[in-house]
Amino acid sequence: MKEERSTLKRRIKEGRLRREDVLRRLAELAFGQPNDCVRLALEELPDLKGLDLSLLSEIRRSDKGLVEIKLIDRVKVLERLEQAMGDEGDGIGELLRALGGGEEP
Repeated sequence: MKEERSTLKRRIKEGRLRREDVLRRLAELAFGQPNDCVRLALEELPDLKGLDLSLLSEIRRSDKGLVEIKLIDRVKVLERLEQAMGDEGDGIGELLRALGGGEEP
């Protein structure tokens, strides 16, 4: 996974980003685990270099110790993934509209 990310960063830097790279990254965001985001919120001094915080949108800590984590909207990411892949009549578009409350993307 680390090797793929470094390859992706290199391609972005060189201006050689491929469609497959975008699809893979969108899929990682859509189906990734928020474990490291939770670790950031719960651990006293987490090692930030080792954490994947790509799903994290916002984190708040109150003076009373309350922690609020806001993650990215996965339905929106799935919609973008569908747009990037193109709806091939497999019903993904309908599923995403249903998950989003019936609204059009």
